[in-house]
Amino acid sequence: MKLTTAAHDRIAAAIAAAEARTSGEIFCVLARRVSSYQDVSLAWAAAAALVLPLGLIPLGFEPGWIPGMADSWEAAHLAARDLSTGQALGAYAIVQAVVFLIAYLITRLPMVTRWVTPRAVRRSRVRDAALQQFLAHGLHVTEARTGVLIFAALSDHQVEVLADQGIHGKVEPSVWGDAAEALSQGLKRDDPAAGFEAAIGLCGEVLTQHFPPRPGNPNEVADRLVVI
Repeated sequence: MKLTTAAHDRIAAAIAAAEARTSGEIFCVLARRVSSYQDVSLAWAAAAALVLPLGLIPLGFEPGWIPGMADSWEAAHLAARDLSTGQALGAYAIVQAVVFLIAYLITRLPMVTRWVTPRAVRRSRVRDAALQQFLAHGLHVTEARTGVLIFAALSDHQVEVLADQGIHGKVEPSVWGDAAEALSQGLKRDDPAAGFEAAIGLCGEVLTQHFPPRPGNPNEVADRLVVI
């Protein structure tokens, strides 16, 4: 999803309009990806390599199933037993390695990655990324601690609205949920600019009610959308 210059201008204008009526600060971030979730893929691949090959044992798995592992000559009785055990272990290890690689490659497909990653994990990482952006752009050091971050993670299909501590005690948490839902709906329609505009409008309304403009109403944070 690529935003045009016009879309960036619309979002910047919406922020400026909202902040004209309040001392609060609104900042928007659109993240294409917050995590590769490679550790999740590795965990699924390891689990598959441990569990799936066990299903071969009841079927009478033996080294001969793998090309090159069978031996047409048989050694002395005791040596043959040791040899066949070693071959069986080696063959089983090969099967595990193949299953691990296949499972890992499958779970690296974007659609599959999102499906196999627990929702709680995605939510946690998106929230961590949003918090990093909140701090990186100085929303925590506004004069009245009234910074608001509107954050969207495209590949994760998650949105976050974070408000600084100066706001929490005066605003119902449902307000941020409504703003997040408005942004989410815009993303679903493939119209992120409209989603951000709606979320900005809702945040601006509540900020106007509780945090009127200060004398001069300085703009402490840039009015723009950052894409990362």
